[in-house]
Amino acid sequence: MFTKILIANRGEIACRIIRTAKQMGIATVAVYSNADRSAQHVQLADEAIALDGLTAAESYLISSKIIQACKETGADAVHPGYGFLSEQATFVNQLESENITFIGPPADAIASMGDKIKSKKLAKAHDVSTVPGHIGVIANADEALKIAGEIGYPVMIKASAGGGGKGMRIAHSSAEVADGYATAKREAAASFGDDRVFIEKFITTPRHIEIQVLGDKAGNIIHLNERECSIQRRNQKIIEEAPSPFLNDVTRAAMGAEAVQLAAAVGYYSAGTVEFIVDADRNFYFLEMNTRLQVEHPVTELITGLDLVEEMIRVAAGESLRHQQDKIKINGWAMESRLYAEDPYRNFLPAIGRLSLYRPPKETMHDDGTLTRNDTGVKEGDTISIYYDPMIAKLCSWGPSRASAIERMQVALDAFTLRGIGHNIPFLSAVMEHPRFISGKISTAFIEEEYQTGFNGVKPDTTRQQHLGMIIAAAHEVETARLQSFKHIQIDILDKRLSTNYRTKVVQFNTMVDQRTPPGGSIEDDIQIQVNLINKKNSTYEFTLETINKDKISLQLDLAPDHPKVHAKLVEDGKAYTYTAELWRHQDCWHIYYRGCNLSAHVRSAHAAALAHYMKPVTRPNFSNMLLCPMPGSLVKILVREGDIVEPGQTLCIVEAMKMENALTSEKRCRVQSLQFNEGDILGVDSTIMIFEPID
Repeated sequence: MFTKILIANRGEIACRIIRTAKQMGIATVAVYSNADRSAQHVQLADEAIALDGLTAAESYLISSKIIQACKETGADAVHPGYGFLSEQATFVNQLESENITFIGPPADAIASMGDKIKSKKLAKAHDVSTVPGHIGVIANADEALKIAGEIGYPVMIKASAGGGGKGMRIAHSSAEVADGYATAKREAAASFGDDRVFIEKFITTPRHIEIQVLGDKAGNIIHLNERECSIQRRNQKIIEEAPSPFLNDVTRAAMGAEAVQLAAAVGYYSAGTVEFIVDADRNFYFLEMNTRLQVEHPVTELITGLDLVEEMIRVAAGESLRHQQDKIKINGWAMESRLYAEDPYRNFLPAIGRLSLYRPPKETMHDDGTLTRNDTGVKEGDTISIYYDPMIAKLCSWGPSRASAIERMQVALDAFTLRGIGHNIPFLSAVMEHPRFISGKISTAFIEEEYQTGFNGVKPDTTRQQHLGMIIAAAHEVETARLQSFKHIQIDILDKRLSTNYRTKVVQFNTMVDQRTPPGGSIEDDIQIQVNLINKKNSTYEFTLETINKDKISLQLDLAPDHPKVHAKLVEDGKAYTYTAELWRHQDCWHIYYRGCNLSAHVRSAHAAALAHYMKPVTRPNFSNMLLCPMPGSLVKILVREGDIVEPGQTLCIVEAMKMENALTSEKRCRVQSLQFNEGDILGVDSTIMIFEPID
């Protein structure tokens, strides 16, 4: 067994590998760029070596620096995690020449399967079902147009190297092929150093289902069943689960057999994943093989009980597989939600900044038999930069059934506190409550079909709106009492005299006019309610509430003064409701976030509420004569010049953020008056890239 392992990666996967290595009694070495000097994986490892440089290309992707770090620390093995050098066959050969073990598959298998064109040819030769398409490198845009026309639209333009949704574009027309071809090549070159692309038929209403395989150096290979990864945005997986709610035993066995067959054909060992596209009739087609550990591997671990990192380490050390195919079962159900630094209310654009609050839910087995797990590589106070993937954490849940796993995930997302940057927790919560997702009737087009205009928050039903309003009203009473006590006014908060004149409150939800305010709160119905505080113990308050219709409700509120989370239990008409929401007050306005419902409201007396209706809403300033950068990133290309007349929908420039290109387009016909930045400049959110003038 190895004595010291160097992890050639960063973030949550580096922390994940370190955790298993320590459990096995193996020392660990971390490497880090200048941007990661204080990162969590650096602090968790036994040793750490600086690579210098900011970007991945300047640090984690330079194999010579990794090998030198191994020599300096005496590491006898390298675990690459995923991404970066994990699928570079040349890196494996370089390590072997230095007598350093690569914890992963052989170089030949990586070379064969890492190249999507080569892998499809090989899969077809070994009777593995493949997607119809042109299995060859596309030389130029004209050839791309010709082949796309022959295959028939829609088509998928894909990078031959790499994965993770980068270098992939769907084209529904010849115009989209031209743009998609150029973009896919640029992204592929930037992410993988290889700009080759190919084209295949895009299967409509597909499901993305993958098979986890595991093999040893003696040629023993098994599969660990499947994962469903159909909830995707821009070909990037967001929510995964195991097993799939769609497969039956026959299809599962057939897919597993083909996955093992393909792995055997290339002499594969270690952990790997064979990905398939599955149509509505359960016909499946080989998509690609990832010759590494997958981001979503925790859901497989949760339903099988295996530690895939440990299995990879043991196989790399020469041990035989400890498991047989007939012993691999499916135990319960697991979910994984990827938490990203992105703003779901601005078309999921990347976000950067400091994690001023980072409080994930407790990792534990709960009393109801469900489990919460959180794989993360950040801590409170860390900064999310533009240089790397925007994933913050992988929140996982397990339950004996799919319904229980979903419910545990809903509660875990409720409990996750993340402040300081934009994040996608509201969107993840909304998906977890979406009837179509709960039914399991999903496809890779789920987000495109269900959120056609983007994510604009979730409008609560009447009951939820009223309950959230009651929580705000009760919190307002608590806050009023605290402020009065701070002023040294001698008032017993249990005394009804506390708010004799103010106990009847009107909660007025705000209509969101400023589009930069998180949506979801476009509700104008007032809630008039009488709030009585009857008991207090530490940070827990008990209320009785009475609505204008004389409905009586009991409310227990756990409201810590130093934390934005509020826990509430309501009983109405004998039915109990539980809420864990994010609640805070800014000046005189209350904000509450709950499962995609983002509401803001004022709590006023009846007289003040009546007068408030005469107040004009604040409107957003007019920025129509400017192109503002919607995310932090690098200005890769400017496609217009000063004085040019641009048309609606015309691409003006391309901004790259966290390895993904984003095309910014014109909203109307106008003339470019001035350019404020040059290609290569780093932009912040709302940087004015160019200014326009109207055309007479």
